[in-house]
Amino acid sequence: MSEAATGTWSNWGGTARCTPTRLIMPQSVDELAAAVAAAAERGDTVKPVGSGHSFSEIAVAPGIQIGMSGFQGVRDVDTARKRITLGAGTHLHQIPAILEPLGLAMANLGDIDRQTVSGATSTGTHGTGGEFGGISTQIRGLTLVDGTGRVRTIGENDPDLKAAALGLGALGVLTDVTLQLVDAFAIEAVESPADADETIDGFLDRVAAIDHYEFYWFPHTTRTLTKTNTRLPADTPASGPGRIRRYVDDELLSNGMFRILCTLSAKQPRVVPAINQLSGRALSARTYTDRSDKIFISSRDVRFREMEYAIPLESVPEALRELRATINRRKHKVSFPIEVRAAAADDLMLSTAGGRKSGYIAVHRYHRDDARDSQAYFQDVEDIMTAHGGRPHWGKMHTRDAEYLRSVYPRFDDFLAVRNEFDPNRTFTNPYLQQTLGD
Repeated sequence: MSEAATGTWSNWGGTARCTPTRLIMPQSVDELAAAVAAAAERGDTVKPVGSGHSFSEIAVAPGIQIGMSGFQGVRDVDTARKRITLGAGTHLHQIPAILEPLGLAMANLGDIDRQTVSGATSTGTHGTGGEFGGISTQIRGLTLVDGTGRVRTIGENDPDLKAAALGLGALGVLTDVTLQLVDAFAIEAVESPADADETIDGFLDRVAAIDHYEFYWFPHTTRTLTKTNTRLPADTPASGPGRIRRYVDDELLSNGMFRILCTLSAKQPRVVPAINQLSGRALSARTYTDRSDKIFISSRDVRFREMEYAIPLESVPEALRELRATINRRKHKVSFPIEVRAAAADDLMLSTAGGRKSGYIAVHRYHRDDARDSQAYFQDVEDIMTAHGGRPHWGKMHTRDAEYLRSVYPRFDDFLAVRNEFDPNRTFTNPYLQQTLGD
């Protein structure tokens, strides 16, 4: 097992950092199990880290940090059941190339693919679609090393899978996950500018009628950008803007120009409404078709900080109206659009969509925006969302504690019971888990 020099670790958004006592990189399950067992014997804490794309402090390692680069790639393929077992350190962006020759695809994805599959599933990463769950709902089995160093294989019919498939890193270090796949498919994407009031009023109907629907509202404007994704057969030809046009739209404008505007806005917040008005008027419609992952995933190079809450689906329109009024009343200057999505109910213990169809409202601030205003904005958003029984995305910024979370998760104590069995001595604890799960 290799060991690297430690230094200060920071996540992508710059919202979490730590200096681990050690950084180890096991290359096998046996090495990992031995390292965890030794740490538990000494009373040390252990925390694996993926790509650092969570905005919360869920991956902070006060003790030993474990790099997961030794756990990547395909472990097994079951074409008859359309399943694949991957090393837990495999990044989401690596998976499409693995699945394409098999004629298979993941049923749904979020819009960022930099995460490891274990990091994405352990924090509840989701996409959008009223009939589709988050990535964790695609797990049919997994292997992990628990807090005593024991290797546990959890199968499809094991009741503990309802905890481990979205386990926050509190139950053990995942070494592999088995995903349920679907036949490969294409998507026709239709992006259209629209009126904010009409978009908000029609949100529930569009979620019910469209495979994958989301929209962005530009604060300080009456404009939205809607995204309608319709699933099509895999052999549907790619169409729409060519590679150069897509590069101009998605890289030069969506990232390059947007970065310039965000930098200007951070230095001169008073210009934010004018810039957003200009951006809203510049929105244009486009339609394109491509392989599913190429439609789901967007390039996100402009660094930001994010809070996202899941609320009952039917509460989304009211919560958005409250948010619009709050931004105006509190005079927040918000350069980033607000993202609105949906997901089907599932039965995972700590899923943000557990037991209810959910709408997701995500708010962002440029990483160089004034820290005090950003904090005040996030607090105002959180007050609105918690009034609607909101559940914070585990990988995004929030201030909720175990007392609150128990009130919105019916199976919260069931999860704690599994945690007590898998990690009785809290080998995997850190300040974030102490806050959210209680110790």
